Amino acid sequence: MGSVGDSYDNAMAETINGLYKTEVIHRKGPWKGLDDVEYATLEWVDWFNHRRILEPIGDIPPAEYEASYYRQNSPAQEAGLKPNSLR
Repeated sequence: MGSVGDSYDNAMAETINGLYKTEVIHRKGPWKGLDDVEYATLEWVDWFNHRRILEPIGDIPPAEYEASYYRQNSPAQEAGLKPNSLR
């Protein structure tokens, strides 16, 4: 038995897995060995998080959006302090 939200979590994972297989495994193969697959995977994950531009979040990469979110919602911000004033 699964817990609440499992079907959504599985659907999201399947979507990412399918995208990865299409963009990396099938398009860039055949592979010479496991090291080649691992290196290509690391490159794709870096692109997916740091260079992929997303329109719904302001035409910026996900990592940039996340960093901005945490800068704006840090405990220092909530206390009315500048982030560097904690040092």
